[in-house]
Amino acid sequence: MNHFGIEKAILFGHSVGGGMAISAAAQFPNRIAAVITESAQAFVEDRTLEGIRAAKKNFADPEQLARLARYHGNDLKKAQWVLDAWTETWLSPEFANWSLEEDLRKLQCPVLAMHGDRDEFGSEQHPKMIASLPSAFEGPGEYVMFEGCGHVPHREKPELVLETVADFLRRHFQEQ
Repeated sequence: MNHFGIEKAILFGHSVGGGMAISAAAQFPNRIAAVITESAQAFVEDRTLEGIRAAKKNFADPEQLARLARYHGNDLKKAQWVLDAWTETWLSPEFANWSLEEDLRKLQCPVLAMHGDRDEFGSEQHPKMIASLPSAFEGPGEYVMFEGCGHVPHREKPELVLETVADFLRRHFQEQ
């Protein structure tokens, strides 16, 4: 942000990126104007672990790994490294008690948590937690559940995601 001369940013993160956005906002509260998460996990739950185990099994298929590699510079080794880092971290016993609770309590900005009701990596408890924990910002955050939607709302319901985000931003920043 310093390099590009950006004083404040709105962070938007999908899945693990949502947790990263929350963590960054907690570390740099004066630099973040809002946080928007999509399908973010806020703690470890059985549904998350089941989804990760299924994904790990699915990506054992070379064709599926090749599909993942397209998002990592068509580099199979890099895609495998990213996959292993994700699955092995979440499935490790040392990670079993991980939670965003402490970071969420440090937020000083508006928060929007979006989630699909059919998300294979997390239940409605994730966006509820993200939106409900007390922060230094006035009042709780907001969460929206998308019906008939899985883990990737920006692909499954792109218009609805855009409408939801635009509405959130208008309500919090129209006068600024």
